[in-house]
Amino acid sequence: MAGSDLQRVLRLGRYLGRDRRRLSLTLVLLIPVALAGAIQPLLVGQAIAVLRRFGGDTKESVLPLLQGLDTPVAVRLIVVVLLCSVLLRLALQGVQTFNIQAVGQRLTARIRQDLFAHAMNLSVRFHDRMPVGKLLTRLTSDVDALAEVFGSGAVGVLGDLVTLVVIAATMLLVEWRLGLLLLAAQIPVTLVILWLQRRYRKANYRVREELSQLNADFQENLQGLEVVQMFRRESVNGKRFHATGQAYRQAVNGTIFFDSSISAFIEWVALGAVAIVLALGGWMVTAGAMGLGTLTTFILYSQRLFDPLRQLAERFTQIQGGLTAVERIGELLEEPLEIVDRGAEVSAPAPLSQLGSPRGLGGEVVFDNVSFAYRPDEPILRNLSFRIAAGEHVALVGPTGSGKSTVIRLLCRLYEPQQGRILLDGQDIRNLPMQELRQQLGVVLQDTFLFSGTVGENLRLDVPIDDTRLGDICRDLGLEPLLDRLPEGLDTTLRERGGNLSSGERQLLAVVRVAIRNPTVLVMDEATAFMDPSTEATLQRDLDRLLEKRTAVVIAHRLATVEAADRIFVLRRGQVIEQGTHLELRALGGLYAELAELQERGLATL
Repeated sequence: MAGSDLQRVLRLGRYLGRDRRRLSLTLVLLIPVALAGAIQPLLVGQAIAVLRRFGGDTKESVLPLLQGLDTPVAVRLIVVVLLCSVLLRLALQGVQTFNIQAVGQRLTARIRQDLFAHAMNLSVRFHDRMPVGKLLTRLTSDVDALAEVFGSGAVGVLGDLVTLVVIAATMLLVEWRLGLLLLAAQIPVTLVILWLQRRYRKANYRVREELSQLNADFQENLQGLEVVQMFRRESVNGKRFHATGQAYRQAVNGTIFFDSSISAFIEWVALGAVAIVLALGGWMVTAGAMGLGTLTTFILYSQRLFDPLRQLAERFTQIQGGLTAVERIGELLEEPLEIVDRGAEVSAPAPLSQLGSPRGLGGEVVFDNVSFAYRPDEPILRNLSFRIAAGEHVALVGPTGSGKSTVIRLLCRLYEPQQGRILLDGQDIRNLPMQELRQQLGVVLQDTFLFSGTVGENLRLDVPIDDTRLGDICRDLGLEPLLDRLPEGLDTTLRERGGNLSSGERQLLAVVRVAIRNPTVLVMDEATAFMDPSTEATLQRDLDRLLEKRTAVVIAHRLATVEAADRIFVLRRGQVIEQGTHLELRALGGLYAELAELQERGLATL
């Protein structure tokens, strides 16, 4: 095992701290289980030796305990002890299996929970480059592979090693010459197995990578199903998916080759060892150097000696797969957090007590010489600086790719700027507790995401508010007609991503969801884009009340929305090239005036 593997395995060991007692019991039981298994060939050989001595063969070696007993009594005693050893071994193995499976499930549950929490804390930049399907593979298949390793692999390897040691010691005590011969055969077998296992490890890593790609392709096609069907991409995407499936199948075939090679090699060596024991042992029996009972014991031991090796090989195959899973899980857990919450937890937000009454903080927003790029060679914002006074309403306009949405993402601290700083009420947002920052910002994006659950649960999220107060706020914001149309009102169950609502209805819920949180700064990315004129007019009146005495940053593409802003920032290539009121910018005759004129003609959006 490489040093990095050992470090990752030791890191996972901290998850076992709560199960020390179960683990200790499982490890202690390894020795009696191995002894109960090792004594069985010896008892069979002793039974044959006792019967041959009864027939007059004095060359047979019999244990001192059996020498003074009559043959029928000795045979019955051997049978009873053999039966007890079998039953004891089965019972102890049952206890072991239950304990180790229970610990394995708890281990994987804790790891999966930590993986999920870490994935949720990773920046959006990481998720931009990591396909969802690949991430899901690490959270599911890789964790399951680790559970399988721990449940039947790791402790099983220790059990096999203890069994090997016990059998080896017993063979040497019974007949050291044949014992040394059998043990010497283990050296080349072990070396070949280790060589094959290293090759298997590389092949198994490729399997995991191809499975991740397979899941990513499948997830992408399911998410884009409407586009696939509308543009008749079924055949083309099917061929691409088939190619990914073929790559996965070829990768799996590589692991099958090494796995079957290990099993076949051990079987051939085990048969050869039995043949050698029969040949040499038979010669020693005929020469009078050893009894038939002892030879029978060694034939059974030669078979049992390779059983742990066979199990070790199979478990090593599992363990190599598990180490691959550990490596991939470790890579995710070791992924650094780009956005670190340097502040402490703050109390839960108080729900809105009266529509239009913001909390105490003013809401001043300052961008100070901010530069940002999603990729090093493609800067989005270049030394961007501006100040939005508390309570001021600012609209961001500009052509596609000018950096409008990036400004919002940086303000919400979904990304960190490479240069400069962003201040909220004079404090660098990097020094604010994340929970406090997100409480002060109310964000309504153009693409609204709703969780599976009820309408009420999607509106509350983290805000403790009863149904009565929630219903009052919904009526204040004009949501009552929508709730009346839903079969169970606030208790109506939503499908995944709110699939049983229209785009405008989802947008309406998003606006109400933000209003409930009583934010200091409202950030809206064309919040009314999907609403019909009647719904938009109703909501606009309530938005005017909601925006009162609050700072607002609005990305707008329609002239009517922009005209009401206190100031308009015109962005191009990540820089503010114009700012002022609607009338001032129209009089200036620059980019804004050009875009406004084109929109009035119906030829462009802002």
